[in-house]
Amino acid sequence: MISILRRGLLVLLAALPLMSMAAQSPHDVIQSTTNELLGDLKANKQQYQANPSAFYDALNRILGPVVDADGISRSIMTVKYSRKASPEQMQRFQENFKRSLMQFYGNALLEYNNQGIVVDPAKSDDGKRASVGMKVTGNNGAVYPVQYTLENLAGEWKVRNVIVNGINIGKLFRDQFADAMQRNGNNLDKTIDGWAGEVAKAKQTADSSPEKAVK
Repeated sequence: MISILRRGLLVLLAALPLMSMAAQSPHDVIQSTTNELLGDLKANKQQYQANPSAFYDALNRILGPVVDADGISRSIMTVKYSRKASPEQMQRFQENFKRSLMQFYGNALLEYNNQGIVVDPAKSDDGKRASVGMKVTGNNGAVYPVQYTLENLAGEWKVRNVIVNGINIGKLFRDQFADAMQRNGNNLDKTIDGWAGEVAKAKQTADSSPEKAVK
């Protein structure tokens, strides 16, 4: 079965249309972008399978403004390291972060066969922070949870974190970054340039954890 982690993260990264999100609720952001992702994948899956680089290009093109890449990157680095990073280093880390996720998880999404992705009913929010749930059906029929955290930044809802099948992705990457910095002698450039390998290690850690279906 395709890893729930990989599927959930690709939903997060790829389901992001290039449109204004200011008038949409957090639930609507996730629902509409999920619909767009699945529609695009259904229409172009054969092309993407024959040419995965075209899929990565499509993901990059539609990533859009709904993910707070700067906030996520600083959260992964934590204040301890981000306050020492130059603007160029922060930008490079953001690009490496997005590219590594697309490369490692893109092929998994191409294997998706419309088993089922359902966004939970809308919940009330305080106008600043919100949580949106999703359930993903696996090949075996079991249903697995995905939970998005969104923040309202200057009137736009942006994704800040995701919990997939009980795994807090933000925390997983923070721990991985801190470990890499320690192994690299606090060399920030070396850690940034090697981030793709760190994502691979984090994916292995997550994939080896027991999968827990929604009961």
